[in-house]
Amino acid sequence: MKTLVCTAPGHFAFREDALPEAGIGMARIRLKRVGICGTDLHAFEGTQPFFSYPRILGHELSGELTDTGGAGGFEAGESVTIIPYFSCGTCIACRAGKPNCCVSIQVFGVHVDGGMREEIIVPAGSLLHGQGLNADELALVEPLAIGAHGVRRAGVQPGEYVLVTGAGPIGLGTMELARIAGARVIALDINADRLRFCKEHLGVHAVVNGTDKDAVEQVKAITNGDFPTVVIDATGNLGAINNGIQYLAHGGRYVLIGLQKEAFSFSHPEFHKRESTLMSSRNAVKEDFEQVIRSMKQGSIRPQTYITHTVGFDEVPGQFASWLNPATGVIKAMVHF
Repeated sequence: MKTLVCTAPGHFAFREDALPEAGIGMARIRLKRVGICGTDLHAFEGTQPFFSYPRILGHELSGELTDTGGAGGFEAGESVTIIPYFSCGTCIACRAGKPNCCVSIQVFGVHVDGGMREEIIVPAGSLLHGQGLNADELALVEPLAIGAHGVRRAGVQPGEYVLVTGAGPIGLGTMELARIAGARVIALDINADRLRFCKEHLGVHAVVNGTDKDAVEQVKAITNGDFPTVVIDATGNLGAINNGIQYLAHGGRYVLIGLQKEAFSFSHPEFHKRESTLMSSRNAVKEDFEQVIRSMKQGSIRPQTYITHTVGFDEVPGQFASWLNPATGVIKAMVHF
């Protein structure tokens, strides 16, 4: 079985592994697609805080189930995707129904080896039915579920102005789910092409280029002087996180989906005077995955618009570094097996 390993930041190597053995309660999947996530790109750069090397990347995936592992209601041969966060089930977070932030969480392709290989073994409890979605769509459920979770954490209400900073795949998914929740979405990014994508394909209410000197004033004008009651960071960029508070309305909620390796900071008076609510949003839970699948089936999310690059598995090492360059226009690269 061919496996692609990130041996160290900036380096990939193929190797031949034996087919994995499926133990009790473990399901076997033959891979069809793996989507490339910002987490994978940051791991390749060496800037993802939860990584050690060598590591097999890949956690956005779809494939054919070849061994159910005893999972009730599943059949060999059906198309599936997975919830790639493996939790202990016993810690304080799991007991509170928050396995997405389990004390001992093992994220597939982050803390444990992931999907950049021809076959994988995963806990049977992580399986999700394909429900008629195709391989590309199923591989995009996970990144969109991240956005769904962030929007749910924010408690977005119909008619609210929601500013999403960062128009990468996670930010785009967050905008989609905020729009579905009834929000008037403002996209903020420094890449004009991505802002154009938001306007043309996502139907956001407004876009603002963060490099404009009057970006804050633009957001104020768009919201009739109030500013957004929800600001969601999907960049993981330290400067963007530190500056996000300036766009937040008094009484608003500031949600950090993006992950930054360093400590962030902003003015306490600016935070305090707003009586701001600050929260992080980590991964997603089954409810979020189910909402995304339902939205895809209803046509309220068109996942194919996200896929800008497709490559064969053998081509990944030669192409991966280019996806770090915004000039390539990449939004979502999809690996075919």
